[in-house]
Amino acid sequence: MTAEAMVTSPFVGSATDGDRPLRIALLTYKGNPFCGGQGVYVRHLSRELVRLGHSVEVIGAQPYPVLDTGATLTELPSLDLYRQPDPFRTPKRDEYRDWIDAVEVATMWTGGFPEPLTFSLRARRHLAARAGEFDVIHDNQTLGYGLLADLGAPLVTTIHHPITVDRKLDLAAAKDRRKRASVRRWYGFTRMQGRVARRLPSVLTVSGSSKQEIAEHLGVRDERIHVVHIGADTDLWSPDASVAEVPGRIVTTSSADVPLKGLVHLVEALAKLRTEQPEAHLVVVGKRAEQGPVARAIETYGLQDAVRFVKGITDAELVDLVRSAQVSCVPSLYEGFSLPAAEAMATGTPLVATTGGAIPEVAGPDGETCLAVPPGDAGALAAALGRLLGDAQLRARLGAAGRERVLSRFTWARAAEGTAAHYRAAVEQAARSRRAR
Repeated sequence: MTAEAMVTSPFVGSATDGDRPLRIALLTYKGNPFCGGQGVYVRHLSRELVRLGHSVEVIGAQPYPVLDTGATLTELPSLDLYRQPDPFRTPKRDEYRDWIDAVEVATMWTGGFPEPLTFSLRARRHLAARAGEFDVIHDNQTLGYGLLADLGAPLVTTIHHPITVDRKLDLAAAKDRRKRASVRRWYGFTRMQGRVARRLPSVLTVSGSSKQEIAEHLGVRDERIHVVHIGADTDLWSPDASVAEVPGRIVTTSSADVPLKGLVHLVEALAKLRTEQPEAHLVVVGKRAEQGPVARAIETYGLQDAVRFVKGITDAELVDLVRSAQVSCVPSLYEGFSLPAAEAMATGTPLVATTGGAIPEVAGPDGETCLAVPPGDAGALAAALGRLLGDAQLRARLGAAGRERVLSRFTWARAAEGTAAHYRAAVEQAARSRRAR
């Protein structure tokens, strides 16, 4: 049965688990499918939930997610204050629609990040007007005050990892008091997210490492947190021997020049590596930052011709880019899961990855399915990259083992099955609570 057929009449027959199909509202305040894990999560999870027989409506703000056939998109627009090419813009008077817009602008003007709060308020209003249309509401890490209201259906929330981890790393990288004050203002929304998280009945997360961080940083009780691993689209992300391997090519994904992603350490490692292997070069999937630590490192080490940034490419072009690399690399200081690691492994491209956060849960044991190095260690990164670039047999062995690991543990089909099981548990718990009243 096609995805289109399954959603034509979502309440006739049963889902693949034999029970009634669910009507799911999937909320995402930021849905860019090309950089950042939230948009990727929404796209692939919604597709697989539809394949299981459920009806999925994604309710999102800019940048809007790209969805595959079957799921529908309802746009819940913000003022889009961080859009390109005019980020941190001041809206024109006729753009203001209500008091939520005023809150959004005022928070931006004072150095804060308003989108989690303002999206949650808009979502509460939208869902209140549609009470009874959904069986379950799934929030994708908004964690805003608006979601504590009665939304008309039980709420399940995914927390990929606590943003307090990003805040801690950004504060550590801030060079002066003024910058630290700016970081604290920007991350002011994390206080709200902690308060909301502690009141949620059901939290999903993507790794055991993230579960520990959520309990520690946000104070959520352990029994409320459930791990549902995500993964790769293993049909799309697959080996293809017809794609030519480019000697010396290293590929990485970095959606932003922030300390968390560790890109500056990879650039430093490349500089060390090229003293022995001058053909080594780096392709970064993401936007080039004209200023900041990565730009300075590229200039300092004279790597302008050895580091290339690509963005806005199609899924097929991205997969072929990874296939063409001799090595993929995840240099992050911390990841709540690391989709780039799973996707690269699924293509059979050998992986060098740090041991930051949940990356070892995905990448597997050092020397068996990847080469693992400590986070923030440019020397160790250079050594591991050089070892792989110089050993074709090792690349072949790790690449094959990496794909097998992903196929057995980390697929979107498995993620959807696990997520749907928690939806049903939340629906049943809500029904029991109503009967007990």
